[in-house]
Amino acid sequence: MNSQNTPVHIRLWHHDFWRMAFANLLLTMSVYMLIPTMPLWLVSSQHLSLTETGWVMGAFGIGLFLFGAFTSYLVQRFRRNMVCVCAVLLMMVCLGGFYYLDGSQDDAGNLTLLLVLRVLFGAAFGLAQMVLASTLIIDTSESFQRTEANHAASWFARFSLSLGPMTALIIGPKLGFPVVLLVAVGCALLAVILILLVHFPFRAPEEHVHSVSLDRFLLPQGFVLYVNFLLVTLAAGLVLSLPLTLQFYSMMMVGFLMAILAQRFVFREADLKSEVVSGLVLGIAALLMSLTRSQAVVGYVSPLFMGFALGIIGSRFLLFFIKLSRHCQRGTSQSTYMLGWESGLAFGIGLGYAVFQMAREQVLYTALGLTVAALLFYQYTHRWFLNHKNR
Repeated sequence: MNSQNTPVHIRLWHHDFWRMAFANLLLTMSVYMLIPTMPLWLVSSQHLSLTETGWVMGAFGIGLFLFGAFTSYLVQRFRRNMVCVCAVLLMMVCLGGFYYLDGSQDDAGNLTLLLVLRVLFGAAFGLAQMVLASTLIIDTSESFQRTEANHAASWFARFSLSLGPMTALIIGPKLGFPVVLLVAVGCALLAVILILLVHFPFRAPEEHVHSVSLDRFLLPQGFVLYVNFLLVTLAAGLVLSLPLTLQFYSMMMVGFLMAILAQRFVFREADLKSEVVSGLVLGIAALLMSLTRSQAVVGYVSPLFMGFALGIIGSRFLLFFIKLSRHCQRGTSQSTYMLGWESGLAFGIGLGYAVFQMAREQVLYTALGLTVAALLFYQYTHRWFLNHKNR
């Protein structure tokens, strides 16, 4: 039977790993806090159209790829924890730039400046995540615990997709978008402190380090997995472009927690294919309910199903990327997975504003089509994966 269950090692959960896991949570929260609040600010304060708002939100996804080819060189030539810290500091500078624009009348509505800041923000976050996930988290665990470490740390980042917007929706309506930005800066600063509290011994760089490389950036043999995963995250991003409530994100968090329990108990000895298929079917059910039903219970069940689906699919695809990687490509598999997750969400949100103009039915029908396409494509992807996996 093609089944897989990630083992649990209590010794993995030592102080340094906890610090890295919470740094991952806080870092991604500082990004996701902007999902429900920044578009409203762009329209109301910066006077952008919905199309321009979509461009600004989607520009983050382009930035994610900007520094990726230099990641291996940077962590070889400089202390890897300081590369991550500098990237987070650049994120904080970008958040400070948005804060400045909020109080500046001269630069209000400066589309070019907003696009540049969003691209840089995405580039800094992409570099920070690549170093954190592909190097720092791995370095805090023993070799036999590294798959579990990647699996566990990714859940902390996944939680932030609900915790970040929830925090912003609590703060934003009462205190305004500038305070949301300050809280996001505070989260990033706490992530920096947690990273600096962990000691990473100096490693001499390898000989003949290439300044541009796919190492720790993109896994070429993972292209089919990447495309299939991108269909799922694009659909999720489209849904997140709609005006969503605190209840939606809180129920999504419940769905994430249920996905963890299901992985541990329901899918423990199940066929390897069952998790992704079940997640996609529940994602389709969530979208169909939102399109065809108006009962109050749909507002609870639909986001719960969506959280469960994203949690179970994201977790399984991460393990697929790891199993597809060759020796010394574990870090590259982490970065490829992160790019599939983050770019799909960013481009989906951007399309929701720029193309669909937040038209609810059009967004949901398109997300439904993408999810169905992902389910059909996965029938091929799964067979392809079994023929190409290396672990």
